Amino acid sequence: MTTSFSAADGFAAVALAALCWDGVMSAAGARSLRHALDYRLPFRDYSDGEMAQLLDGLLGQLRTQGAQHLMVEAAAALTPRQRGTAFAVAAEIMRSDGELQVDERNILNNLAAVLNLEESLTDDILQVMDVLHGSLE
Repeated sequence: MTTSFSAADGFAAVALAALCWDGVMSAAGARSLRHALDYRLPFRDYSDGEMAQLLDGLLGQLRTQGAQHLMVEAAAALTPRQRGTAFAVAAEIMRSDGELQVDERNILNNLAAVLNLEESLTDDILQVMDVLHGSLE
């Protein structure tokens, strides 16, 4: 099943796939996803119903296609700049519940390849995530 995404839908799809890549939707990840979308245009102008409709539709696609296929399809709808932002949001969501695990790093590496991002950019983003999520203890 192939769907043509708008840039906004593609962006949200990448974020959702990052949250649910392993079939689990953690509470911390769900909060991170909602935050990533709530303040960003065009999502901040969506009603609760519109946001629920978007996420429900994407969840349905995620269940039928799987996270990797959803990311590939979504990436095609994004400009190069949006792709970098989508990667940063995916990394933020994956970091929301702690240190990146080996599987999460692999998913992010695959996402970077799908998004056709330079390694220097993804390395910088991941370094910022390490600082942003640094312990205060």
